[in-house]
Amino acid sequence: MSRKWGMVIDVRKCVGCHACSAACRIENNVTKEGNRSWVIEEEVGIYPEVHTLKVPQLCNHCDETPCVSACPVGATAKNEEGIVFVDREKCIGCFACIGACPYGARIKEEEAKKVDKCDFCAHRLQHGLLPACVTTCPTQARFFGDLNDSNSLVSKLLKENKYEVLLPEKKLGANVYYIGVNEYRSLNK
Repeated sequence: MSRKWGMVIDVRKCVGCHACSAACRIENNVTKEGNRSWVIEEEVGIYPEVHTLKVPQLCNHCDETPCVSACPVGATAKNEEGIVFVDREKCIGCFACIGACPYGARIKEEEAKKVDKCDFCAHRLQHGLLPACVTTCPTQARFFGDLNDSNSLVSKLLKENKYEVLLPEKKLGANVYYIGVNEYRSLNK
């Protein structure tokens, strides 16, 4: 069985420092137009028990990929390990994939007329390294590994914790999992 890369994010540990976003920008030479990884903040709870939920976001490397089918030239594709990537040599800058991604996880590079997105730092994975956002997180809120390996840390975390994916109603088979989101959102009830 081949590897299937995935990420687990424990929002209970995220402090919203944006170290993940900064590390990603530096590691991947991301232009000023956007981010491959970012953190949204949402107030949850009822006064006087109000908290800020911080949810790191990135491409969800879905099993069902509307962005791949939207690309007219095959520049957006998924490799055998489940990483959805953009071949910048093939990209013609039509930006169809941007509209197809329900997560808003693609960057429109106006000047280059290309699209960019998270690829789990595939260049680092080739050398046995973790994605930059994972190694930089000071609170260890991000975990990365092989979802097909039952002994991997990500598989163990998913077995031991309640988790969810973003936009589950889309049924895209997202491979980025969140621990603690429902826990915080239940404070609104």
